[in-house]
Amino acid sequence: MTHDGREEHLSERAQHLLRVLVESYIRDGQPVGSRTLSRESGVQLSSATIRNVMADLEELGFVSSPHTSAGRIPTDKGYRFFVDSLLQIQPLPAAAADEIERQFAALRESGKDLVSTVSQLLSSLTRLAGIVTLPRAAEASITQIEFLALSENRVLVVLVYGDSDVQNRIIQLERYYSPAELKRAAQFLNEHLRGRSLAEVRQEILRQLSEARAHMNQIMLDAIAMAQHVFESDRQDGQLEYVIKGETNLMSLAELSSVERLRRLFEAFNEKRDFLHLLDQSLRADGVQIFIGHESGYQILDDCTVITAPYGSPGSAVGVLGVIGPTRMAYERVIPIVDMTAKLLGAALNSRR
Repeated sequence: MTHDGREEHLSERAQHLLRVLVESYIRDGQPVGSRTLSRESGVQLSSATIRNVMADLEELGFVSSPHTSAGRIPTDKGYRFFVDSLLQIQPLPAAAADEIERQFAALRESGKDLVSTVSQLLSSLTRLAGIVTLPRAAEASITQIEFLALSENRVLVVLVYGDSDVQNRIIQLERYYSPAELKRAAQFLNEHLRGRSLAEVRQEILRQLSEARAHMNQIMLDAIAMAQHVFESDRQDGQLEYVIKGETNLMSLAELSSVERLRRLFEAFNEKRDFLHLLDQSLRADGVQIFIGHESGYQILDDCTVITAPYGSPGSAVGVLGVIGPTRMAYERVIPIVDMTAKLLGAALNSRR
């Protein structure tokens, strides 16, 4: 992140005091006063000097003064400078690293169960909300399609990619299709689409639709109509599906304890709004991404930090995982957990292909 000239020339003393202030606030959750800074900074500075430095940092927007206290707390800008310039990331403690590896070694579930388990693991390790997107199968080839009739013209679609990645979707059709019709349509699609990627499937559907319908029999018409419903959502941007666990962890955090704020945040989790675009950005990024407060671009997340990392094979991410918590979080502990979990999930998925 770039800073303006005044930020780039923060004195070593100002940077040191800012780091002590952020670390103290993250640890205790209380506004930090001059006396605390003097005691914890480890340098001999007068209270007047510390107050002057704090006044400068406040003017620059790195800290703010709550109305109820003479102490100061970090702003989003202060957290950002701390994360980018002052934070010293340490390797995970051996016990935590061993626990994560042990959990992955024990995983033998299907793709979606794996995602759900990893989301729960992230939540338990960080005591925040864990979020993991289902692997995107855009580059994987389709090996099988099956249709199962539900009520009210709805159909359950079972898609198998590669050797083991199974995804289920429910589509709404214009009319009722009998089990025999669904079976014939599935047979037609398996014959014509098996072994193709989603991009190739979409191209084939468009080609079929451009042909004269007079040359299509009813089985072909039914199959192409169903294929449109199955794959049309994949033509839209940001249609990631995700599993989130540990939302209730956020209820115990003072920064997010407002009932109204939690209600709106949980609604956003359930409706999956505000997160899809953010996760899609992370899918295209390289390594750990950190969105602090207003940086996410969504008001509902103004009091939150989202830390994400893509997972998959080297150079080809298929999903994103991360955590959601307050801006006052233990960044030095959470960041390596997210990073390591993403690498292990990618390795686990690749070993099953």
